[in-house]
Amino acid sequence: MAERILKYLSENSEVNTLKLAEVFKEDHQKVIGALKSIQANGDLVSAEPVSDKQIELTTEGKLVAKAGSHEANIYNAVPEAGISQAELMKLPNAKVGFSKAMSNGWVLVDKSVNPPLVKKKVAEIKDLVQDQLKLLQAGQPTGLSDKEKADYKKRKLIQESIIKSFVLRKGPDFSLTLNKLETDLTTEMLASGSWKSLKFKEYNLDALGVPPSSGFLHPLLKVRTEFRQIFLEMGFSEMPTNNYVENSFWNFDALFQPQQHPARDAHDTFFVSEPQFSHKFPEDYLQRVKTVHRKGGYGSQGYGYHWQYKETQKNLLRTHTTAVSARMLYKLAQQKEFKPTKLFSIDKVFRNETLDATHLAEFHQVEGVIADYNLTLGDLIGVFAEFFKKLGITELEFKPAYNPYTEPSMEIFCFHPGLGKWIELGNSGIFRPEMLLPMGLPRNVTVIAWGLSLERPTMIKYGFNNIRDLVGPKVDLEMIQKSPPCACFMGCRRSPS
Repeated sequence: MAERILKYLSENSEVNTLKLAEVFKEDHQKVIGALKSIQANGDLVSAEPVSDKQIELTTEGKLVAKAGSHEANIYNAVPEAGISQAELMKLPNAKVGFSKAMSNGWVLVDKSVNPPLVKKKVAEIKDLVQDQLKLLQAGQPTGLSDKEKADYKKRKLIQESIIKSFVLRKGPDFSLTLNKLETDLTTEMLASGSWKSLKFKEYNLDALGVPPSSGFLHPLLKVRTEFRQIFLEMGFSEMPTNNYVENSFWNFDALFQPQQHPARDAHDTFFVSEPQFSHKFPEDYLQRVKTVHRKGGYGSQGYGYHWQYKETQKNLLRTHTTAVSARMLYKLAQQKEFKPTKLFSIDKVFRNETLDATHLAEFHQVEGVIADYNLTLGDLIGVFAEFFKKLGITELEFKPAYNPYTEPSMEIFCFHPGLGKWIELGNSGIFRPEMLLPMGLPRNVTVIAWGLSLERPTMIKYGFNNIRDLVGPKVDLEMIQKSPPCACFMGCRRSPS
C-alpha cells in the first residue's frame, strides 16, 4: 500500500487520501495507516490535514428515502371519501406527518360532518423530501437550502459528520522506495563510521515510557483495610498492638489460663531467650491473679495448684492479641468511673505450628471486644450478625466450645457455597469473672469478645487453597499486582437443619 501511494504521487502533484481510498478501492483508515508508515521513514511526503463537513442520512432518513416521507404517507392513506382523524392517527409517525401534510396544504379537516373527516385537498402531490434524501444518499447534488437542512436536522432525517483526511504532496526526500530507518546507534556503527551514511528514526518524545515499578498492596492488607473500616463504622476504637514480645503474665495468667495448660508448652509457644524474663508488673493485680489461680474467688474455686512467679515472668512471642485486650481492660478498670468501651485490633501473632496448607507459625488475628453493663450472649450474637453482614455473611451457625478465659464460649461457622462445606470463621465468648474482677472492673460489667484469623477469609476471597501461595517465598508477585480490591467477599447460607 505504501509503495502504491508513492507511485501514484509520483504521477500526480497532489492527492487527497479520500481520493486514494476511492482509486485503490480500500478503506480510508488503511490508507491512513500506510501514510503513517511512509512518514516514519522520513520526509518522503508532506501531509496537510483537512476537514470536510458531510451530510448523511440518519436511520430514520434512510427509512424515509425508501418508503416516503411521513406527510406523503399520511396523504396516501386518506381515501377519496375521507377518514376520521382518530383512525388516521393510528398510523406510524402520524403526528408529524399530519402536521406537515396540513401545513403543505395537502389535506384538510371537514368539520361540516360529525365526526369531522380528514380529506384530500389536492388531487396529487410530489414527495420532495423523499426525492432529496434519495439524491443525498446517492451522493448527488440536492440543492438543499439552509432552511431545508435545518428542518431535516430537526426532524432527525439528516446529520452532519466531519470527515478528516490529508492532502499529500511530494516531500523533500521523496522516493519510490522505503528505506528502513535505524533505531539504535551501535558500537559497530561508531567503530566503522557507517553511522554517517545511515538515516535514523526520530525520537518520539510524546510516546509513553515504560511504567515505573511501584509497590502494590498485598491481598492481606486489602482485606485488613476492609475489616478495619467495618470496625470503625461500628464505633470501635483501635488498640495499640505494637508489642510482639509479651510476657506470660499478660498472655496467659491474666486471662485465667493455668500454668500447666498445654498452650504454654514450648511445642506450642515461641519463648524468648534474651531477655528471658520480665520484672515489671502491677503487683497488687498480680497478687489477685495469683490468688484466683491458686484458691479461687469471685464465685470460683480456681485451679488449686502451686502458682509460680518465675513461670509468669517468661517472655514469649504473643500467641494471641487477647493479651493486648487484657492490658486495655486493666487500664479501663483503673479509671475513676467506668465507661462502656468498644475495642478492636488486627495484628500478627505467633504459634509453634506445624506448617501445612492451612497453618503458619506467623499469622494475623482479628479481635473485637465490647465492655458494658449487663451484656448477654444475645448481645454477642447481635454484634456478630451486624459485623459479618458487612462482610457479606448473612447467616451464621454457632457451636459450644471451651476456652480457659471465656464462659460461655462459641465457635462461629458459615456454609461457604464455593467450597461446598461449613467453615469455621472464628471463636467467641464472654470473658470469665475470674479474669475481669481481679482487674477491678465492676461486677455488673460484662465483656464480650470474638476473634478470627485474617488469612482464612483472604484465602477464600482470592481462591487460594494453600496458605503458602499467599504468604512466604513462593508468593507470585504478579498475583499481588493484579489482585482486585477487597469488598464483601463471601456469600454464606444457613444449613437446612
